[in-house]
Amino acid sequence: MLGFCMDTIVDIVRAIGEPTRLRILVLLARGELAAGEMSTVLNQSQPRVSRHLKLLAEAGLLERRPEGAWVFFRLKTDGSAGRIIRAILDEVDKDDSILHRDLERLAQVQAQREEVARAYFETAADEWHALRRLHQPEALVEAGLVDAVAGQHFGLHIDLGSGTGRMIELFAPQARRAEGVDSSRKMLALARARLDDTGSGQASVRQADILGLPYEDDCADLVTIHQVLHYLPEPQAAIKEAARILKPGGTLLIADFAPHAFEELREVHAHRRLGFPDQEVTQWCEQFGLVVGAVEHIAPEAGQSGLAVTLWKAVLPASVAPTVIKERLESRITS
Repeated sequence: MLGFCMDTIVDIVRAIGEPTRLRILVLLARGELAAGEMSTVLNQSQPRVSRHLKLLAEAGLLERRPEGAWVFFRLKTDGSAGRIIRAILDEVDKDDSILHRDLERLAQVQAQREEVARAYFETAADEWHALRRLHQPEALVEAGLVDAVAGQHFGLHIDLGSGTGRMIELFAPQARRAEGVDSSRKMLALARARLDDTGSGQASVRQADILGLPYEDDCADLVTIHQVLHYLPEPQAAIKEAARILKPGGTLLIADFAPHAFEELREVHAHRRLGFPDQEVTQWCEQFGLVVGAVEHIAPEAGQSGLAVTLWKAVLPASVAPTVIKERLESRITS
């Protein structure tokens, strides 16, 4: 196990050894945050918080990811830096009054973020298909998804963030049974109406949190996550849940935007992320035991509006025992 030289360790300890910077590490241990969100939680000006973030990033303790007008930060969780962070955070008094107040404000920020997204989905539900077509080459994406599993048949298909139920309908010819999961009651009502219209008797939808699915381990043959990850503060948590419920040999299909700078999607349509690089989603899949076999890029046809979309196909190896996968998932740090 390789470690740091003494000078580097001194620099790391010096970077952490300030109250605000330690508070930042405690917050980021709960998940990725934008600089502006941390400013709100810490009740400090954004320039001041940004200086602290810069020092922590320069010490190799944080990953910095600019995206449009926002900058996101997350803890380094691997290597020697990750071990040092974990060792220090393990010794932090969980009942400290300042940290307790920070975590209360963090919960408020997260709740406000979730309410904005919930209100958006309830308002946008009736126009959902038009919005989808406006922002992506829908027909090409659907064709790419079907081609990715052409000739395969599945016992149980679970669609995460199912919206109006289009993915259930799309894969109905290949799935003996299908279930869609969504948190929006209005979306679920639209999905049920759609499934009734299409005669999908072996399909159903239910209200649930896709980050805490009401399914046992190793139950699904196919899991789809179609244009959902960009709404989530912790997209990898959805992939973790997908890996948990997949049977060995099961398939995960993900469709989401490639990186873009269309800031309006964040401001008007509640997008948390402005697309994803190929490698970021691939690394999340691999982190949770999945093997990515194909990545496809789909751009709008000439003269058509919309954003480029990326498709990822990942498989949970059949040779990996379910108990090994479960132990691996439980040992991972999801932030």
